[in-house]
Order: sequence, then C-alpha cells, then structure tokens
Amino acid sequence: MTAWLDWFLGCLLRAVQGADVLLLGVLDKARFWQCWAGTPMNARQTLVLNHVLDGMEGKLTNARWAAVGKCSPDTALRDINDLLALGVLRKLEGGGASTGYTVCMK
Repeated sequence: MTAWLDWFLGCLLRAVQGADVLLLGVLDKARFWQCWAGTPMNARQTLVLNHVLDGMEGKLTNARWAAVGKCSPDTALRDINDLLALGVLRKLEGGGASTGYTVCMK
C-alpha cells in the first residue's frame, strides 16, 4: 500500500502545482484588465492583448499583431502606437522589424 500511496500523493501534488500555475495566470490577466478597465481600446486591441495574456509563445511583434488581429501591418502598427502612448505596452530592447513589445501594469 505504501507504493500506491506514494504514487497517489505524487499525482495529487502535480495536480495542485498545475492548478496553482493556471490560477496565477488567470489572476494576472484579471489584474491587467482591472488596471486598464477605463482605457479605451478597440476590439482588435482587446483580442490581441487577451492572446498575449493567455500565454502567447514568443515575443509580440508588429507582424504577430497583424496575424493575430487579422489586419494589415499598418493597422497593427497604429494599434501598437496607440497602446504605447497610453502606457499599456512597452517596447523591448532592440529595434527594427523585430521590435518586440510587452504588456504593462499601471
């Protein structure tokens, strides 16, 4: 019975740890939207930001914004520049076509 109990407790521990990671992500996303609740954003900006907050792989770039938001690169850049001006996004180090952005809390 000891081997089974050891296995069961190991499974339980992994399940609790997985739930903890998931809950932290949900709380971070809720905190972000709570911080920026009064900020006017269009539906595309909300869509892309939710995609990022849900754990998008890699960095957020203009090309990625255009792909996720299903818009032109020019429209994506306008969306990004609006959010940079509001303080919702921040530029990462580097530049050029591979400029990356990250979301900010107030």
